[in-house]
Amino acid sequence: MSDPWLTIIGVGEDGPEGLTPAALTALQQAEVVMGPPRHLDLLDAVLTGGTAEIKAWPVPFSDGVEALLALKGRRVLALASGDPFWFGAGAVLADRLEAGEWRALPGVSSVALTCARLGWRVEGVRALALHAAPLTRLRPVLARGRRIVVTLRDGAAVGELGAYLCSVGFGASRLHVLEALGGPRERVRTCLAEDVPQDVGHPVVVAIEPEGAALTLASGRSDAIFETDGVMTKRPVRALTLSALAPRLGEHLWDIGGGSGSIAIEWLMCDPSLTATTIEVQPERADRIARNAAALGQDRLAVVTGKAPAVLDGLRRPDVVFVGGGLSVDLLDWLQQNTPGVRLVANAVTLESEVVLAQAQDRFGGDLLRIELAQAAPLGPRRGWKSAYPVVQWSVTL
Repeated sequence: MSDPWLTIIGVGEDGPEGLTPAALTALQQAEVVMGPPRHLDLLDAVLTGGTAEIKAWPVPFSDGVEALLALKGRRVLALASGDPFWFGAGAVLADRLEAGEWRALPGVSSVALTCARLGWRVEGVRALALHAAPLTRLRPVLARGRRIVVTLRDGAAVGELGAYLCSVGFGASRLHVLEALGGPRERVRTCLAEDVPQDVGHPVVVAIEPEGAALTLASGRSDAIFETDGVMTKRPVRALTLSALAPRLGEHLWDIGGGSGSIAIEWLMCDPSLTATTIEVQPERADRIARNAAALGQDRLAVVTGKAPAVLDGLRRPDVVFVGGGLSVDLLDWLQQNTPGVRLVANAVTLESEVVLAQAQDRFGGDLLRIELAQAAPLGPRRGWKSAYPVVQWSVTL
């Protein structure tokens, strides 16, 4: 096997001093060194006077990937931050190359440096890269007793993080603001989310000790966390529905008739490997679904506006389908013909929809479940049971 043409090295804030002998040798042997301007500046002492051609990584990042791949055949060195395979460029480049074309010489990750400064166990930390992602991705993991480490795009984003934590009731959270870890400019400060410093430099990592009311981990979360116009699978039925959908790692869900998006959103909250597409015919509800997903840190939910089955062609094939609205014989026939092998769960409230499900069970098998719920409510000076509309649920593997 020939030597790899690409070497990916992780650069820390201490510049050349933090490089291993193998990384220094790779720098000396490289024909081309390509990296972000900040990393090139950090290594200026060893690059100046060398023979390698120096190329600054362009913006957007994807342009740099193509430019680097065009250098194949030369001895190329790519610079990345710390550990290139922790939310870094390493995995992006490795995905585009064959085994044997590349090697990596990682540095120390910002998570490892953060835990070393604070005395935290690395295995007990939840790490999130928020330098190019919305802060709302924090919401599902905010809980008292949790330790969270996040990367941010720049110093100004620390103020935005503090404001966000205050907006969701976590203003009393303790933040450790760590700047330029591992280098001569390193600075570590501790504050509350409601009182973050304004003079924060880049690069920056923030370690969070949350203090506030966490979201439950169980399916059937409070209806109050969703924005809704009243069309939503309510909490107890949602819990039973998620149980019937039975999410498994890596699966993709179609949520047809999304309403407020609560089913698809709770599906995504079960595990980061899950994906989902929700289909909603009313544009204002589709917009509301997107807002709910973003607010609860599930912005990866794909929202399609249109009527099923007409808009289903061309969508990523599902492993599981939930029909909460727009139930019809035509839709079930389309699903039977076009998505064989998927697990299907459909809920019906109206008599007409119940008939459709009863007939579908006759044709395709599966299980029918009738869900009847009642809640205590005032009845004169006493209390009585106020019944909700019964829900009929059909579960089947097509």
